[in-house]
Amino acid sequence: MKKEMRQRFRDVLARLTADEVRAKSAAAAHHLFECPEFTRAQTVMVFISLPTEVDTSPILLRSWQDHKRVLAPRISWDQRKMLPIEIRSLTDDLVETRMGLREPVSGVPASMNDIDLVLVPGLGFDEFGNRLGRGQGFYDQFLSSPEFHGVACALVFEEQITDMIPVGPLDRPVHMLVSDQRVRHFAAK
Repeated sequence: MKKEMRQRFRDVLARLTADEVRAKSAAAAHHLFECPEFTRAQTVMVFISLPTEVDTSPILLRSWQDHKRVLAPRISWDQRKMLPIEIRSLTDDLVETRMGLREPVSGVPASMNDIDLVLVPGLGFDEFGNRLGRGQGFYDQFLSSPEFHGVACALVFEEQITDMIPVGPLDRPVHMLVSDQRVRHFAAK
């Protein structure tokens, strides 16, 4: 069932035009900037967006402008985990990986205890904060760490929200969801 849902969401995202992605990304960023979870955060971890995801570039720039510490995820394939690495530039600090992702070039992983807000990507989300990722489990593992005490915030297009996402024992929900149309908060689970 998850495999079919992933493909359905990929198809929905592929139909968005570049202009729609730009406009919806700007609207989602605006909603995020109004959230106290963002304004209070001193350290934010921001995913480096793919072309079919909410563009996080304006969020990175705003975070630096607001003097926040900015982290981006780097995948350690050897350890099978995601590492939060500090970045200070979109151009100098990122490199494209063999998987087509942009990640921090280098750096020492930050303490997960320091992270106030994590922006979480995904293919789909439901009205309860459940997430359908790309199937590798990196964010689920990260969010389930006992060292992480921050807020997990999905950053999505409204088209990525559905009534229900099937969940398993390792799946971790988000605390809040920000789309181009709304902000939703969920009870801690």
